[in-house]
Amino acid sequence: MASTSVKHPRIGVACIVQREGKVLIGKRKGSHAAGFWGFPGGHLEFGESVKTCAKRELIEETGLLPQSLRLGPWVENVMEEGQKHYITIFVFVDQFDGKPELLEPDKCESWEWFAWDNLPEPLFAPIPSLKKTLRVLML
Repeated sequence: MASTSVKHPRIGVACIVQREGKVLIGKRKGSHAAGFWGFPGGHLEFGESVKTCAKRELIEETGLLPQSLRLGPWVENVMEEGQKHYITIFVFVDQFDGKPELLEPDKCESWEWFAWDNLPEPLFAPIPSLKKTLRVLML
């Protein structure tokens, strides 16, 4: 019997960690979109709440302990020539304990703070989608 692979959308959760008008962003490596800048985050696991996922991913990747988690908008992206389909849910983190550490050097080159209007390029696809969504929400 031939095996068939059915593709399904995945759910990503991205943490927008904010401090003094800047956001924490890292240069991806070792996974899809290597070389692109993205927020800390990862895949939502079965049975896990979005906020629990955000907290887990932020701690695993940066060592930051979020003290506030606020659900934000979501975006949809089809990436890598139609091979990956993601729904990304954003979670805003305005208060946290600790300083960002590079805890998964196989997945990220470094964590840096950037102003919203001066983000580095190239950006991981969900971020430009988020910026468009936020502009629409502000109208």
